[in-house]
Amino acid sequence: MSVDLSARADVVELMDDPDADADALGRTYQRFGAVNAIVSRPGRLYRQDIRPRAARRRLRILDIGAGGGDLCRYLAHRLRRDGLGADITALDADERAIRWASAHDDGAGIRYRHAFSGDLVAEGDTYDVVLSNHVLHHLEPAELRTVLDDSRTLAGSRGLVSHHDIARSRLAYTAFAAGTWPLARNLLAGSFIRVDGLLSIRRSYTPRELAAVAPSGWEVRSHLPARLELRWEGADGRP
Repeated sequence: MSVDLSARADVVELMDDPDADADALGRTYQRFGAVNAIVSRPGRLYRQDIRPRAARRRLRILDIGAGGGDLCRYLAHRLRRDGLGADITALDADERAIRWASAHDDGAGIRYRHAFSGDLVAEGDTYDVVLSNHVLHHLEPAELRTVLDDSRTLAGSRGLVSHHDIARSRLAYTAFAAGTWPLARNLLAGSFIRVDGLLSIRRSYTPRELAAVAPSGWEVRSHLPARLELRWEGADGRP
């Protein structure tokens, strides 16, 4: 049966269910790093945006909707390997994600917060880099606007905001379905990754759709494979 990808689907991912199986959720967080290394390509983010800024000064980095914390741990590892430093905060509104991530920090030294972006705004926090990965498609329109407004505030006048997500397309859906099918009974077994990944693509934006809902001053960039970046840079935000 063909899946309709002509418009964003109103679907809910399994891991967003507050009653989701705890073991399956843990296995999902555990496998995110391996899957995102291929799908999200965080090395590009590190090379283009993180390392050049970290070479100038010690960075304060915020990951909104950090989930299991795999992106934060990756950045901490790369920075340490290059002899650079940063204070990295993993933020998530889901207490289950923060609890799992903090228990699996593996010496990365991440700061974990169970809170909303607005809580950090109220506390007067600011960061050099505010980012997210696979968060935008989870948000309702009002939530999206709030997160974007909060991101700009948290980045101050000198910071960078870089929100990354999947681009909805027939190719993305077919490639993810085919690529994860051989792994469904081994690497991905007992996790939500295959089912939720396909649901995520159905719920995600196209470049044109994201540009239409982005506030003034934001830039939508397309990357391979099937990636979107919603980006804002302050006056002094460039490396």
